[in-house]
Amino acid sequence: MHKIITNSFHNEKVRIILIDDELWFVAMLTVEKEKEKIEIDRDELKKTQSAIREIAITYRESQEDLNRDLHREFDRDLRRWGAKITSDNRIRFQSPRILFEAGSSEISYRFENILSELFPRYIKILTSRKYRNEIDEIRIEGHTSYGWGHSTDEDYIYLKNMQLSQDRASSVLKYCYSLPELTRYKKWLIGKFRANGMSYSTPILKWNGKMDYDKSRRVEFSIKTKATEKVYKIIEELK
Repeated sequence: MHKIITNSFHNEKVRIILIDDELWFVAMLTVEKEKEKIEIDRDELKKTQSAIREIAITYRESQEDLNRDLHREFDRDLRRWGAKITSDNRIRFQSPRILFEAGSSEISYRFENILSELFPRYIKILTSRKYRNEIDEIRIEGHTSYGWGHSTDEDYIYLKNMQLSQDRASSVLKYCYSLPELTRYKKWLIGKFRANGMSYSTPILKWNGKMDYDKSRRVEFSIKTKATEKVYKIIEELK
């Protein structure tokens, strides 16, 4: 005898036509398995959320520790260098007259001396047992302000500034990498050290929202950790 059952399952109406008791049993097993699968999916989601939360907490604590260590090491020198340490652990050199001549990628003598003071101490912190296994990249970023001579061609202005910012970042990387004190760290640096030209894509703004041309012409040291990579790995495992 045929039985027709309409039921609600997982917010959807399910209509099952039952021919005999055996089919009824199979249908019920299928429904129970679907329920179990949903519960498993919920458990997996909770585990994933917990893992990502743990990574986020560890990342925040590590960032806070690094910020304290950078300030402890460099605070007494920052003003003399025309530099600052940001809350996201960037070391920002924003006194353009100290860094390069206008339109040039040749490092000034004064900036060479600053880099010679800074970089060995910076790398000593990053290669300490506390941080070395969490560092994914050390980036040197070159930044410029908007404009190129009297040109009004947006593409030309952007590309010329991109080239200049990349050349400046590369000059800083080459100088730092060639320091004699860095010899013991070179193998480690090869896998981490990067130079990135940013053109005027991330300017420093004044209180009124307009570009601060002087402060936008800068060099920044920044760090990318493996926290993001760990989150992506968890997401990939779920696919």
